[in-house]
Amino acid sequence: MFLEKGYEAASVRQIAAAAGVNVNTMVRDFGNKENILCELVEYVLTGQFSASKAMIGGTTEDSVLYYAAETALQLYMAEYSEAVRNLYCAAYSLSDTSELILKNVAKKMTAPIFSPYLPGASPSDFYQLEIASGSIIRGYMTVRCDASFTIDQKVERFLEAALRVYRVPEEKIAEAKEFVKRFDYPAIAAKTIADMLTMLQQAPRDIPVSKEE
Repeated sequence: MFLEKGYEAASVRQIAAAAGVNVNTMVRDFGNKENILCELVEYVLTGQFSASKAMIGGTTEDSVLYYAAETALQLYMAEYSEAVRNLYCAAYSLSDTSELILKNVAKKMTAPIFSPYLPGASPSDFYQLEIASGSIIRGYMTVRCDASFTIDQKVERFLEAALRVYRVPEEKIAEAKEFVKRFDYPAIAAKTIADMLTMLQQAPRDIPVSKEE
């Protein structure tokens, strides 16, 4: 429902009806929409990371280039539809969901990738830096692309800003900007979203998502 309607437009009552459960049961189990979104976020992150790995294949072992390709895909996915843009912006804005994203990304992605550029940085340092880079990607997601600001320009500007947060050298940033041009992002974004919907429809309903991860 969130992917189809957007976070704001989808109500708990509509979600309950689509799930075939009583709305009072939905409220009892989840409390509110943000808690439902928290459950969804881990599936979205898993699907997004899996799609990036499949997309890159054997083209590189460079983790910085992987980060560039993965975040570029995320920006293209946000351009797929206004509902998807709305979902991403909500996830990066709401307190519980944004914390879940930041902690997951800092632990599983940015700390392993960028530690060579930030020797001595702690897990707490990477979490704090991820707040900055997460704010950057959210900001770019909120602005719709048009003829004066294309998606290619958006990806380039994001990579310049985010990679500098992690003190990546300018020559590596230039390499990352060139690397992401290799992929057919519109097609990959559409397939990733379709695969996520399939995964969600087939997923077990009783697996809790830990907000501490």
